[in-house]
Amino acid sequence: MDALIETSRKVRARPTRAQAEEAVRTLLAWTGDDPDREGLVGTPDRVVRAYEEFFEGYQDDPVALLERTFEETGNYNEMVVLRDIRLESHCEHHIIPLIGKAHVAYLPDRRVVGISKLARLVDVFAHRLQIQEKLTAQIADTIQSVLQPRGVAVVIDAAHQCMTTRGVHKPGVSMVTSRLLGEFETSESLRRQFFAMAGIGGV
Repeated sequence: MDALIETSRKVRARPTRAQAEEAVRTLLAWTGDDPDREGLVGTPDRVVRAYEEFFEGYQDDPVALLERTFEETGNYNEMVVLRDIRLESHCEHHIIPLIGKAHVAYLPDRRVVGISKLARLVDVFAHRLQIQEKLTAQIADTIQSVLQPRGVAVVIDAAHQCMTTRGVHKPGVSMVTSRLLGEFETSESLRRQFFAMAGIGGV
C-alpha cells in the first residue's frame, strides 16, 4: 500500500508556484480578510516559501541517506543511541505542527553509519505530512532495511498542536510512540537499557 501511495504521488503533476500562491490567496479570502491589503500582499509568497522548508523531506531519498556506512568499528557491537533529536513535523489531518523529540538506537552488525545521518533521517520523514505512528515506523523500518542491524529502537515523544490549540484544547499533553525491531523486540534487558540510555523512563 505504501508503495502504491509513493508511486501515485510521484506521477501526479505538481502545481506551479503561481497556483500554490493563488491557493493561499483563496484561503485568505475565505477567512473573510482581503488578500490585497498591505499586510497580506506578500503572504502567499511567504507561505509557499515556508511550505518548501516544512516539507523538504519529499525531495530527499531516505535510503540513499544511509547507504554510506563504515565497517572499521574495532569490533564494536554494543548499542548506538542518539537521543533528544529535535523533531518538527506537521499533522496530515490539519497541517498543524507536532513538535517533540525522537530517540533512535540500533545494534550494529559489522556496519555503522555516521550519527548525523540518523538525525537527518528523522528530518527527512518529519518534513512530510505525517501521523506520529507512521513517522515512528518509517524511521525504524528504514534503518532496519538499509543497515540490517541486529535490532532497532525508535521512540518519539511529541505535542500535537491540532489537539493543544484547537479541538479538545488540551495543552501540556504529549503523545509517545515506539517501534522495536529485532533484539530490542525480544530482549527485555535491551529495552530497559535503551530506555535508560535515552533517559526516557517509564515508557
